[in-house]
Amino acid sequence: MPNDQVQATPLNARPAPTPPLADRVARIALSTTIASSMRAQALRAAGRDIQSMAVGELDFDTPPEIIEAAHEAALAGQTRYTAPDGTPALKAAVVEVLQRDQGLTVRADNVHVASGAKQVIHNALAATLEPGDEVVVLAPYWPSYADLVAYFDGRLTVVETQLRDGFTPDLARLREAFTPRTRWLILNSPGNPSGAILPPAVLAAIGELLAEWPQCWVMSDEIYDQLWYDQRPLSFALAAPTVADRTLTLNGVSKAYAMTGWRIGYGAGPTSLIEAMAKVQSQCAGNPASVAQAAAVAALKGDVSRLETWRTALRDRRDFALQLLSACPDLELPIPDGAFYIFAGVANVLGRRTLQGVAINDDQALADWLLDQAGVAVVAGSAFGATGHLRFSFALDLASLETACRAVVTALNTLAP
Repeated sequence: MPNDQVQATPLNARPAPTPPLADRVARIALSTTIASSMRAQALRAAGRDIQSMAVGELDFDTPPEIIEAAHEAALAGQTRYTAPDGTPALKAAVVEVLQRDQGLTVRADNVHVASGAKQVIHNALAATLEPGDEVVVLAPYWPSYADLVAYFDGRLTVVETQLRDGFTPDLARLREAFTPRTRWLILNSPGNPSGAILPPAVLAAIGELLAEWPQCWVMSDEIYDQLWYDQRPLSFALAAPTVADRTLTLNGVSKAYAMTGWRIGYGAGPTSLIEAMAKVQSQCAGNPASVAQAAAVAALKGDVSRLETWRTALRDRRDFALQLLSACPDLELPIPDGAFYIFAGVANVLGRRTLQGVAINDDQALADWLLDQAGVAVVAGSAFGATGHLRFSFALDLASLETACRAVVTALNTLAP
């Protein structure tokens, strides 16, 4: 047979066995928010009119001066390898912005830059977790925390919080979650999916609790710290200075600067941890994209007045969405203090039946039904470790937001007891 011809496989031939995959892959799942968005996109491609309240990104465009900074960097030849965990210019910008916005004093050797905040988390866990080590999280939590812990063969310890308490933890229950095997406590304020901001007194009390567990690191995920509406959130390292020397403060440019696709996140922490994370980064990614780092410098050092303009727009959208969704009396609607999500309680809806007589028994079934019936993509609370909720993103223009919220309310109000 000539070399440029390939023999066709007979239709009745048995497929060759494939080599096995690693067990760690079976322990994780495709991101729930990505899966919801992919299904919405598939329905759009099939001709359906779909509104997405599932995606975790602003609908604003990346500001033009940030794009121009990337262009200028590329033209200037900044297209080669950088240091594994960030350029000196970007580390200096992070040092400056942490001091300016959070009052934190760090040096460049305390800063780690990676390809998105998710990779910062990956690198931190890779550098510290042994099989069987425990990580404490507050539910509701961002799903990637759980999946990354599982990926590294760790054990997740979940402390539930309640809508009625503003999603703040009961400190006695939190204390009970710690053991000698606990290696991390992960905090997220403002929170995804809740939008809750942990009060300074609660952060300080958590710091006092952690004095009992010196083997435990703290990861304070503050990626939404610029998206607040009434009271600015306080950085955990500032609220709990006695444990600042074992705290990794996590942030990035994705949310506040509409730069999700640029993939730049950063963490600030003790040099021993940062050096270990840099080793991981050097082997798994090499370095973050050079031109994206230049763009991040422009974002962090740029005009901060834009942030207030965006906060005002998001506050208006939040209030508008809450007003529209309140037309369904069975939804519990907390007012989020930050981020751009409404984490609605739907316990009063579950168990009801559609016009076709189908029972909606859990929040995932409700999310699926809303996509099919109302043409609106949302994310089930069970994905965040909090069953009986739905997460609605209000990062949509007002016209789309109105269409989506009215469609959700109309559909929910058709459900029968």
